[in-house]
Amino acid sequence: MTDWPTILRDHGPLVWRTAFRLLNRHADAEDCFQRTFLAAVELAGREAVRNWPAALGRLATARALEALRTRYREGRPEPLPEVADRTRDPLQSAAGGELAEQLRAALAAIDPAQAEVFCLVCLDGLSNQDAADELGVTANHAGVLLHRARQALRDKLTAFDPKVTR
Repeated sequence: MTDWPTILRDHGPLVWRTAFRLLNRHADAEDCFQRTFLAAVELAGREAVRNWPAALGRLATARALEALRTRYREGRPEPLPEVADRTRDPLQSAAGGELAEQLRAALAAIDPAQAEVFCLVCLDGLSNQDAADELGVTANHAGVLLHRARQALRDKLTAFDPKVTR
């Protein structure tokens, strides 16, 4: 029998960080958190889970990307931050926030498998092999997906490259 209180206590913060980092909204992250654990209950009912942090990280990433796609399909704008970071230059803070929002929009627009590999490797710090294991693909396929994701994101984010003249 699965010890859900322990899993929630031990791995809940990982799920929350994953969801909030991608969604940047408390309400959306809370919804993603709940949907992640519902998916985990379903997963545990179908098969034994060998690595809870990896499984929950992958489920949270997939649910957060789904929420991003819905957000951008529905055209819901990103709210302004409530508290300004006074330790950074305001222009840098604004540019960083705008770039983060553009990255969220770009992740919502690219192929879901590519977005998931990008999040697992580049945001969660997994190796290509670990991401491949989580997705049930070969390491080579994960590498190809990551390469395509980076290219797609590069194409979508060229407006933020200071070397590109407009």
